[in-house]
Amino acid sequence: MTLTPKPYPSGLVWLRRDLRAHDHAALTQALRQCQRVWCAFVFDTDILQPLLDRGLRADRRVEFIHESLIDLDEQLRALGRSNGTEGVGLLVRHGRASEEIPRLATQLGVQAVYANLDHEPAALARDAQVRGALAHAGVLLHMGKDQVVREHHEVLNQGGRPFTVFTPYKKAWLQTLSPSDLQPHPVERYADALAPCPPALSAGVPTLEAIGFVPSNLRELKIRTGSRGALALLEDFLARIEHYGQARDYPALKGPSYLSVHLRFGTLSIRQVARLAHELHQQGVAGASTWLSELIWREFYQQILAHFPHVVERAFKPAYDRIRWEHGKAAQAHFAAWCAGQTGYPLVDAAMHQLNQTGYMHNRLRMVAASFLCKDLGLDWRWGERYFAEHLIDFDLASNNGGWQWCASSGCDAQPYFRIFNPVLQSEKFDPQGKFIRRYLPQLARLPEPRLHAPWRAPAAELEAAGVALGRNYPSPLVDHFEARQLTLERYAVVRAESEPAG
Repeated sequence: MTLTPKPYPSGLVWLRRDLRAHDHAALTQALRQCQRVWCAFVFDTDILQPLLDRGLRADRRVEFIHESLIDLDEQLRALGRSNGTEGVGLLVRHGRASEEIPRLATQLGVQAVYANLDHEPAALARDAQVRGALAHAGVLLHMGKDQVVREHHEVLNQGGRPFTVFTPYKKAWLQTLSPSDLQPHPVERYADALAPCPPALSAGVPTLEAIGFVPSNLRELKIRTGSRGALALLEDFLARIEHYGQARDYPALKGPSYLSVHLRFGTLSIRQVARLAHELHQQGVAGASTWLSELIWREFYQQILAHFPHVVERAFKPAYDRIRWEHGKAAQAHFAAWCAGQTGYPLVDAAMHQLNQTGYMHNRLRMVAASFLCKDLGLDWRWGERYFAEHLIDFDLASNNGGWQWCASSGCDAQPYFRIFNPVLQSEKFDPQGKFIRRYLPQLARLPEPRLHAPWRAPAAELEAAGVALGRNYPSPLVDHFEARQLTLERYAVVRAESEPAG
């Protein structure tokens, strides 16, 4: 058999949102095209320094990445050893990625750098800088698809334009899906091209302290990191996926997959999970069908961001930028209370305590909390979007923005402006026994179930017996939901004409 000569003597794989050594598009391409391949990650100070400037030295995301890099380094070393090569590992840098990658490419003498596409505006600007610097040095930058199953230009309507409504997008996504879209990239087949790290350039994965951070409560929360953690979670989820469609809405149940952070940082392949979901969907497993739909929602928002980058700063629907949100000291005080889980609505407050304590919030509660901010407190959705961006361990710009604009009714295929979640009814429906509320609001734990969802409605004797003192150990409601609802309908009057259904 004649082997095709590889076009490059050496190449560098730049890892970003793809922290694994299996089913990896850029790594596989580099191994196939280069005689020697190194892998690198940069703790990018353009991203990290703003966190440190705000005093966020204990950041769960940074720690998750750090732990996952240790796992990734071990994966690469094992791949090297399996092919008879010692000293393979991960080259880690701390600095501006736009400078560190071109510098490392020059130091290694590579002819090509490989990375996977990222359509976030800041990432695109960074990658353009890197491409220019590499070109100046005579090095090519190859970009591949790895973050999604279908890129933004691969699922278009019959007119060749992007979909802005989910259901037809999902239909087209499924109809045009081919087996090759879900095929894994066989890293192991070409891993003999992995090269030992030059001793002068390799210092291993630095400690958290070396990059300016300290441990958070990540380990205390038992959050599983790296590919090994992702695969363990996936195995656990597949054992209960049949009930996902129902269980996922109840925050006190073990319903979600808990894989979102692993998809965010690429410690798990999106092709792998989509392939599993699709196979089970075709077998008629209802929970898998729901899960597959959620994975397609993720790609829907990714393509919205790629085609309509203005959503990062403004409403997807321009008319919604005319809404006059509450402002001033009272608005700031309400926002601070919402952030701290002090709104007086137990389900909203419990959700915010979950976020603040763990860096995670149940998906149903993300909608409830967001709706409350926008449509009960009348505050700009961008305030909440930024707060989630700062605290969610699984923060993803496209999904976070899409979710917030959905709740604010300003996004594509969003809930109608007149659909306003009632936080008490949501509580009664999705946490009927109050298990979730009691976990995060222990001061309410002794209230009987009917009162737990709206403590202000409880008689004074019941509050006293439960040890609840409204205004002291638990706040009275910031607003009356029904009055707030009417104000919201008036606030949205500026866009009512184009939002109301025809006929």
